Amino acid sequence: MRMTAALRAPRRSPFLQVLKSAAATIAAWLLAGWLIQGPPPVFAAIAALLVVQPSVNQSLTKALERSIGVIAGVVIASALGIAFGGATWVILLATVIALLVAWALRMTPGTANQVAISALLVLALGGTTPSYALDRILETLLGAAIGIVVNLVIVPPVAVSPARDAVDGLAAELAASLERLASALESPRSRAQVEELLLEARLMKPMREKADAALAEASDSLTLNPRRAHRSELAALRAELDRFAPIVTQTIGMTRAFADHYDPSVTDEPVVQAIAEQLRRAAHDVRIVGGGAAVEPDELPALTRPVDVRAPNSEHWMLIGSMLEDLRRIHEALSE
Repeated sequence: MRMTAALRAPRRSPFLQVLKSAAATIAAWLLAGWLIQGPPPVFAAIAALLVVQPSVNQSLTKALERSIGVIAGVVIASALGIAFGGATWVILLATVIALLVAWALRMTPGTANQVAISALLVLALGGTTPSYALDRILETLLGAAIGIVVNLVIVPPVAVSPARDAVDGLAAELAASLERLASALESPRSRAQVEELLLEARLMKPMREKADAALAEASDSLTLNPRRAHRSELAALRAELDRFAPIVTQTIGMTRAFADHYDPSVTDEPVVQAIAEQLRRAAHDVRIVGGGAAVEPDELPALTRPVDVRAPNSEHWMLIGSMLEDLRRIHEALSE
């Protein structure tokens, strides 16, 4: 099972990405073969294949990484090949020196591997002349440029939709968590039910992290992307998540306090019933902010009525006081 998980991605890449990679590779092979006479344009095809990434920004980064790695690797291999020939020990020595140079220059792992691979390929394919080295560098630059152009021209990828789904999912779960806590305040619960309530609330934390990562990926997909129509939507999603983040923290805190200090008799406190009503109103307002389908677009926020607080039982005042403070903070976040 672990081996299968290591070989399979969590989700399949878009089919359009596959077509773009194939188109860039074929175009690089044909164009480089026509412009640069000599051996098959392997370097151009590999560069184009690697440069077509999920975003234009990543394509540019990969192009720089690939180009720098190839230039360094080709220079090292050519120098050693001219000095010592193309024997097996020279190929191995070039690979080791390439790795050491990359380490000394603190190159990224991708660039370091590219330096070594390029040095190995140049010597293994028998290229020990300056003209061969120059042709391979030009080939790589041409392939990288083709990869960027293909990714830029053919429907530049935009990852806003997954970000929208992640933020909407967090909003829906946040509203549901507030309502579950309200129900638990209204009627007694068993210890197992209280623990389950806390576990469900804590699941919002990884959902918030997932939404933040999805927004970062969406922002990256729009960097250097000519499709600017999605930028305002992305800004709105970021504002939503920033608004939800403290509410998630307060909701988890309220649920934890409820679990830590739970006593079935707490449901008899009048103020607890008022808190439950406010939690349902907060859930309603979260759905308004998150654009939930169950809320009419012209509905007004409901978390506006002040809570009538009476002196609670001495056994429950800590729990009630903590929940009231968290409720105040939720109100502030929703009122921004």
